[in-house]
Amino acid sequence: MYVPTHFEETRTEVLHEWIRQNPFGALVAQTAQGLEASHVPFEIDATAGVMGTLHCHVARANPIWRDFTSGSQAMVLFQGAHGYVSPSWYPAKQEHGKVVPTWNYVVVHAYGSLRAIEDRDWLRALVSRLTDRNEAGRAEPWKLGDAPEDYVDKMLRAIVGLELQVERLVGKWKLSQNRSAADQRGVVEGLSREADPLAVSLGGMMEPPQAS
Repeated sequence: MYVPTHFEETRTEVLHEWIRQNPFGALVAQTAQGLEASHVPFEIDATAGVMGTLHCHVARANPIWRDFTSGSQAMVLFQGAHGYVSPSWYPAKQEHGKVVPTWNYVVVHAYGSLRAIEDRDWLRALVSRLTDRNEAGRAEPWKLGDAPEDYVDKMLRAIVGLELQVERLVGKWKLSQNRSAADQRGVVEGLSREADPLAVSLGGMMEPPQAS
């Protein structure tokens, strides 16, 4: 990924937190048939390995877990808020007109070696953690134990775990850092008026922190 210095985010704790907040990733792996991708939710274990370890599961019928090339590097892409930036939002448009459209976004790429895990207890623990995380805050959170045990066993036999030990993390925060402060304020105001909630969220990320 091309990352100009002014858009680069290198702090591991920031990148890990971004993954926690945006866990739905695109896993891309090299197979004998070429590149294959699967879109699945992940968890990040920041304590495992130098750069953390990613866990997910895929359907047993999904060939990616059998076909990835052993020893080759896989990658996972985590994308969050993004949106179109109109040049009409820049005060610079009125000053000299030398402005063009762009797209702002935040994305994290994780690279590392991939391995498949078929251990039932490991899978059950992973599914339980993912469920508890996503059910948290609901009035009546569903738990894995709410389903009949024989049904849970059947479902666990239908999936395979994947683990990616992170060897490299790349973060790109493209939030108009290369524009003047006035142009940045114009982008925040423009995004706040958009109908797309992702664009509004993106504008919120560009807001400077409030003094306490």
